[in-house]
Amino acid sequence: MGNILLLAVIGGFFYWIFKSYSKYTTYSQEAFKNFAVSKESLQKSDLGLFVSLVAKVAKADGKVDALEAELIGIMFDDISSIFPEPQKTKDILKEIFNEQKDRFDNLAEVAQTLGHAIKRERTKQHQFMGFLIQLAFVDGEVSKSEEEILSVIAEAFEFDPNAYHAIFDQFEKMMHNIKPKASVGDAYKLLGVKESDDMDVVKKAYRKLIREYHPDIIKSQGKDDAYMQEATAKTQEINQAYEMIKSHKK
Repeated sequence: MGNILLLAVIGGFFYWIFKSYSKYTTYSQEAFKNFAVSKESLQKSDLGLFVSLVAKVAKADGKVDALEAELIGIMFDDISSIFPEPQKTKDILKEIFNEQKDRFDNLAEVAQTLGHAIKRERTKQHQFMGFLIQLAFVDGEVSKSEEEILSVIAEAFEFDPNAYHAIFDQFEKMMHNIKPKASVGDAYKLLGVKESDDMDVVKKAYRKLIREYHPDIIKSQGKDDAYMQEATAKTQEINQAYEMIKSHKK
């Protein structure tokens, strides 16, 4: 059940990353209509740099599993939808992610480059760091490798240690407070499916709910922290219900 926590964790990304962007004040198709989409332009942008860091944290424990990949796919859909060439943007972001997930030799360099770009933007630093800390809770606790990567990034961002620990504690408590469903019957009810339904039907219902409850990257702009936490908690409930049903049907 641990690895599916990333589905809840990734949901928070949509709130954190798109609330501000160095060259734009609004995240809409209108704001990005003149953006020249290329691998070079995306790699050098705050967004591309952050995707690189997301990749490194996601792969810190050695793998990105199927459920992680599914939610990351939703992330790419949401991000790319505001650019002039959505499919091209999505393909490039996926390429950046895949290239960077196995590279840890350039962690400090990438983190320092992004840290320098957002040096005067404390809100953005808080948003980026918050998501990365969430991401590290993929399996319920932060591993040594994840902690080391987060430390490098926090140092590059010149992030306030007190703020770092406050965010860390916030999400740790949130994860611990999410209670698993009492019975498989509750799990079926939450997903809106019947016990007689096959896994194809269950999976379809699960994906629909995940897309419904993860914080949309455009609509989440201007929302407060409570919005992100509520959406993350709801997504995690859906994940747990889905995992319980999968185990029940084996």
